[in-house]
Amino acid sequence: MQIATLWRRPGMVTMWDTLGTVLLVILIVIVFRSFVVLPYRIVSGSMMGTLYVGDFYYVSKFAYGYSQHSFPFGLVQFEGRVLASQPQRGDIVVFRVPQDERADYIKRIIGLPGDRIQVIAGQVYINGAVVDRERIDDFIFDEVSGEEVRARQYRETLPNGASYLTLDLTPNGPGDFTDVYVVPEGHYFMMGDNRDNSLDSRFEDAVGFVPFDNILGRAEFRFFSTRGQAPFWQIWRWPGEIRWKRLFHAI
Repeated sequence: MQIATLWRRPGMVTMWDTLGTVLLVILIVIVFRSFVVLPYRIVSGSMMGTLYVGDFYYVSKFAYGYSQHSFPFGLVQFEGRVLASQPQRGDIVVFRVPQDERADYIKRIIGLPGDRIQVIAGQVYINGAVVDRERIDDFIFDEVSGEEVRARQYRETLPNGASYLTLDLTPNGPGDFTDVYVVPEGHYFMMGDNRDNSLDSRFEDAVGFVPFDNILGRAEFRFFSTRGQAPFWQIWRWPGEIRWKRLFHAI
């Protein structure tokens, strides 16, 4: 008589199979988020003119190489950057705020290491030369209350040719007149496109100069956008909340 111990039948899924699959998925997600792209959602109006509240976009993690901040949950600790590539003036980047590295901000790089940056009457000066700014049609948007707001809008063009839209909501706002900032080596000067509604490098106690190691990546592609006014259970309102014309665009 043949006696056999059969602990697993063919086709049988065990607890260890399930656990192995879950661990593999987690590993793939960690690797993808660490080395490839990371999805983000815009939750403030600091980049209005370019990015709206409710926009969803991808950040390229490999655009500038990798620092310890590239890895989730602080899993890897090291100094400097691996496979580093230098950011360009005008790039839109996501970075860890130096004063609170739990917070991620998205802004535009205006100043490179060694630059002298100043804002006078709302106009940006780089190394003593004013950045070209052209007045265009007002930017019109609706507040959450439904009130229509008009803002002065400009097309700003940096010395390297990078061109984008900026908003001026308030004449002589708190960031419209600044001292001269000298960007230290290994750091960058960030500004939001919505100049009167952006906490950025102009405010040294809140953001200040951003170390290269704190940059997580470059914003590349907007894949979704919603006004976000419909409750999740009102499914019939979802299509009307989507900003269809803003879907699937490079930033």
